Amino acid sequence: MAFHDIDFPLALSRRISGGPVRRTEIVSLVSGHEERNQLWANSRRRYNAGTGLRSLDDLHALIAFFEARRGRFHGFRFRDPADHRSAAPSAKIVATDQALGSGDSAQVQFPLIKTYGDAADSYARRIVKPVAASVLVALDGAVQSSGFTLDAGTGIVTFDAAPASGVAVSAGFVFDTPVRFDTDELQIDHDAFTAGAVPDVPMVELRLKEA
Repeated sequence: MAFHDIDFPLALSRRISGGPVRRTEIVSLVSGHEERNQLWANSRRRYNAGTGLRSLDDLHALIAFFEARRGRFHGFRFRDPADHRSAAPSAKIVATDQALGSGDSAQVQFPLIKTYGDAADSYARRIVKPVAASVLVALDGAVQSSGFTLDAGTGIVTFDAAPASGVAVSAGFVFDTPVRFDTDELQIDHDAFTAGAVPDVPMVELRLKEA
Protein backbone atom coordinates (compact mmCIF):
# COMPACT_ATOMS: atom_id res chain seq x y z
CA MET A 1 0.00 0.00 0.00
CA ALA A 2 1.05 3.59 -0.48
CA PHE A 3 -0.22 7.14 -0.20
CA HIS A 4 -0.83 8.70 -3.61
CA ASP A 5 -0.18 12.45 -3.45
CA ILE A 6 -3.14 13.22 -5.67
CA ASP A 7 -6.43 15.02 -5.02
CA PHE A 8 -9.83 13.39 -5.20
CA PRO A 9 -11.56 15.21 -8.12
CA LEU A 10 -12.49 18.62 -6.73
CA ALA A 11 -15.61 18.83 -8.90
CA LEU A 12 -16.98 15.79 -7.04
CA SER A 13 -15.80 16.72 -3.54
CA ARG A 14 -17.81 19.97 -3.35
CA ARG A 15 -21.08 18.08 -2.86
CA ILE A 16 -19.89 15.21 -0.68
CA SER A 17 -21.47 14.49 2.70
CA GLY A 18 -19.62 13.65 5.92
CA GLY A 19 -17.47 15.07 8.69
CA PRO A 20 -15.65 14.28 11.95
CA VAL A 21 -16.45 11.16 13.96
CA ARG A 22 -15.58 10.53 17.61
CA ARG A 23 -15.86 7.38 19.69
CA THR A 24 -17.36 7.72 23.16
CA GLU A 25 -18.37 4.89 25.48
CA ILE A 26 -21.36 5.74 27.69
CA VAL A 27 -22.41 3.65 30.69
CA SER A 28 -25.78 4.35 32.31
CA LEU A 29 -25.67 3.86 36.09
CA VAL A 30 -28.56 2.60 38.22
CA SER A 31 -28.77 6.08 39.70
CA GLY A 32 -29.65 7.48 36.28
CA HIS A 33 -26.30 9.25 35.94
CA GLU A 34 -23.81 8.50 33.18
CA GLU A 35 -20.14 7.70 32.99
CA ARG A 36 -18.50 8.63 29.71
CA ASN A 37 -15.15 7.45 28.41
CA GLN A 38 -13.44 8.99 25.40
CA LEU A 39 -12.04 6.05 23.42
CA TRP A 40 -10.36 8.15 20.73
CA ALA A 41 -8.09 11.08 21.57
CA ASN A 42 -8.49 12.40 18.01
CA SER A 43 -11.50 12.58 15.73
CA ARG A 44 -11.56 10.62 12.48
CA ARG A 45 -13.43 11.92 9.47
CA ARG A 46 -15.78 9.89 7.30
CA TYR A 47 -17.31 10.92 3.99
CA ASN A 48 -19.59 9.55 1.31
CA ALA A 49 -18.56 10.35 -2.24
CA GLY A 50 -21.83 9.08 -3.69
CA THR A 51 -23.65 12.30 -2.87
CA GLY A 52 -21.27 14.26 -5.12
CA LEU A 53 -22.27 12.41 -8.30
CA ARG A 54 -24.59 14.24 -10.66
CA SER A 55 -23.91 12.85 -14.15
CA LEU A 56 -22.51 9.87 -16.04
CA ASP A 57 -19.33 11.89 -16.53
CA ASP A 58 -19.06 12.13 -12.73
CA LEU A 59 -19.47 8.34 -12.51
CA HIS A 60 -16.77 7.88 -15.13
CA ALA A 61 -14.36 10.11 -13.17
CA LEU A 62 -15.11 8.28 -9.91
CA ILE A 63 -14.60 4.82 -11.42
CA ALA A 64 -11.28 5.87 -12.96
CA PHE A 65 -10.07 7.31 -9.65
CA PHE A 66 -11.28 4.26 -7.69
CA GLU A 67 -9.51 1.84 -10.03
CA ALA A 68 -6.26 3.83 -9.93
CA ARG A 69 -6.29 3.67 -6.11
CA ARG A 70 -7.05 -0.10 -6.25
CA GLY A 71 -10.10 0.35 -4.04
CA ARG A 72 -9.10 0.53 -0.36
CA PHE A 73 -5.42 -0.17 -1.06
CA HIS A 74 -3.96 3.31 -1.66
CA GLY A 75 -4.67 6.56 0.15
CA PHE A 76 -5.14 9.99 -1.43
CA ARG A 77 -5.90 13.64 -0.67
CA PHE A 78 -9.44 14.89 -0.16
CA ARG A 79 -10.50 18.55 0.05
CA ASP A 80 -13.22 18.70 2.71
CA PRO A 81 -15.56 21.47 1.47
CA ALA A 82 -16.49 22.43 5.05
CA ASP A 83 -13.03 22.28 6.63
CA HIS A 84 -9.92 22.81 4.50
CA ARG A 85 -8.65 26.25 5.58
CA SER A 86 -6.83 27.76 8.54
CA ALA A 87 -9.41 30.55 8.58
CA ALA A 88 -13.20 30.63 8.40
CA PRO A 89 -14.69 30.03 4.91
CA SER A 90 -15.49 33.73 4.43
CA ALA A 91 -12.19 35.05 5.81
CA LYS A 92 -8.91 35.71 4.06
CA ILE A 93 -6.08 33.33 4.99
CA VAL A 94 -3.30 35.17 6.83
CA ALA A 95 -0.05 34.04 8.43
CA THR A 96 -1.39 34.55 11.96
CA ASP A 97 -4.43 32.28 11.61
CA GLN A 98 -3.05 29.37 13.65
CA ALA A 99 -0.51 29.38 16.49
CA LEU A 100 2.17 26.72 16.06
CA GLY A 101 4.10 27.43 19.25
CA SER A 102 6.79 29.68 20.70
CA GLY A 103 10.49 29.79 19.96
CA ASP A 104 13.05 28.61 22.52
CA SER A 105 16.28 29.32 20.56
CA ALA A 106 16.67 25.55 19.96
CA GLN A 107 13.57 24.15 18.23
CA VAL A 108 13.62 24.49 14.44
CA GLN A 109 10.69 22.23 13.46
CA PHE A 110 7.05 23.25 13.99
CA PRO A 111 4.19 21.02 12.75
CA LEU A 112 1.21 22.76 11.20
CA ILE A 113 -1.77 22.69 13.56
CA LYS A 114 -5.40 23.77 13.35
CA THR A 115 -7.03 24.51 16.71
CA TYR A 116 -10.77 24.09 17.23
CA GLY A 117 -12.82 25.58 20.07
CA ASP A 118 -12.03 28.06 22.79
CA ALA A 119 -8.83 28.32 24.77
CA ALA A 120 -10.32 26.60 27.83
CA ASP A 121 -11.02 23.30 26.10
CA SER A 122 -9.60 23.44 22.58
CA TYR A 123 -8.69 20.58 20.26
CA ALA A 124 -5.45 20.75 18.25
CA ARG A 125 -5.44 18.82 14.96
CA ARG A 126 -2.19 18.00 13.20
CA ILE A 127 -2.28 19.06 9.54
CA VAL A 128 -0.20 16.54 7.59
CA LYS A 129 -1.25 17.32 4.01
CA PRO A 130 -1.07 21.09 3.47
CA VAL A 131 -1.27 22.68 0.04
CA ALA A 132 2.33 23.87 -0.26
CA ALA A 133 1.67 27.00 -2.35
CA SER A 134 -0.89 28.26 0.18
CA VAL A 135 1.25 28.18 3.33
CA LEU A 136 2.12 31.51 4.96
CA VAL A 137 4.43 31.63 8.00
CA ALA A 138 4.93 34.43 10.52
CA LEU A 139 7.24 35.15 13.46
CA ASP A 140 5.70 37.51 16.01
CA GLY A 141 3.17 38.45 13.33
CA ALA A 142 5.78 39.32 10.67
CA VAL A 143 5.30 37.29 7.48
CA GLN A 144 8.41 35.34 6.49
CA SER A 145 9.27 35.10 2.79
CA SER A 146 12.38 32.97 3.36
CA GLY A 147 14.39 31.27 6.08
CA PHE A 148 12.23 28.15 6.31
CA THR A 149 11.16 25.09 4.33
CA LEU A 150 7.88 23.19 4.31
CA ASP A 151 7.49 19.44 3.97
CA ALA A 152 4.11 19.18 2.19
CA GLY A 153 4.04 15.45 2.89
CA THR A 154 4.12 15.81 6.68
CA GLY A 155 3.06 19.41 7.33
CA ILE A 156 6.27 20.31 9.17
CA VAL A 157 7.82 23.78 8.90
CA THR A 158 11.60 23.77 9.42
CA PHE A 159 13.42 27.05 10.05
CA ASP A 160 17.00 27.62 8.96
CA ALA A 161 17.66 29.07 12.40
CA ALA A 162 15.66 28.42 15.57
CA PRO A 163 13.25 31.25 16.46
CA ALA A 164 14.39 33.18 19.51
CA SER A 165 12.88 32.46 22.92
CA GLY A 166 9.34 33.74 23.27
CA VAL A 167 8.83 34.45 19.56
CA ALA A 168 5.32 33.45 18.45
CA VAL A 169 5.30 31.07 15.47
CA SER A 170 2.12 31.00 13.39
CA ALA A 171 0.85 30.02 9.96
CA GLY A 172 -2.06 30.21 7.55
CA PHE A 173 -2.81 27.53 4.97
CA VAL A 174 -5.13 25.43 2.85
CA PHE A 175 -5.00 21.70 3.56
CA ASP A 176 -6.31 18.32 2.45
CA THR A 177 -7.44 15.36 4.55
CA PRO A 178 -5.65 12.05 3.88
CA VAL A 179 -8.27 9.39 3.17
CA ARG A 180 -8.86 6.05 1.48
CA PHE A 181 -11.95 4.43 0.06
CA ASP A 182 -13.71 2.33 2.69
CA THR A 183 -14.95 -0.22 0.18
CA ASP A 184 -13.42 -2.50 -2.44
CA GLU A 185 -16.62 -2.62 -4.47
CA LEU A 186 -18.57 0.03 -6.36
CA GLN A 187 -22.17 -1.07 -6.78
CA ILE A 188 -23.76 1.24 -9.32
CA ASP A 189 -27.31 0.72 -10.52
CA HIS A 190 -27.46 2.85 -13.65
CA ASP A 191 -31.27 2.85 -13.82
CA ALA A 192 -31.49 3.97 -10.19
CA PHE A 193 -28.77 6.57 -10.72
CA THR A 194 -30.55 8.18 -13.66
CA ALA A 195 -33.70 8.23 -11.52
CA GLY A 196 -31.90 10.25 -8.82
CA ALA A 197 -30.55 7.58 -6.44
CA VAL A 198 -26.90 7.87 -5.42
CA PRO A 199 -24.49 4.95 -4.85
CA ASP A 200 -22.75 4.39 -1.52
CA VAL A 201 -19.07 5.34 -1.84
CA PRO A 202 -17.62 5.63 1.70
CA MET A 203 -14.23 7.18 2.44
CA VAL A 204 -12.41 7.28 5.77
CA GLU A 205 -9.57 9.45 7.11
CA LEU A 206 -6.16 7.80 7.32
CA ARG A 207 -4.03 7.85 10.43
CA LEU A 208 -0.66 8.61 8.87
CA LYS A 209 2.53 8.26 10.86
CA GLU A 210 3.53 11.68 12.11
CA ALA A 211 7.14 12.66 11.59
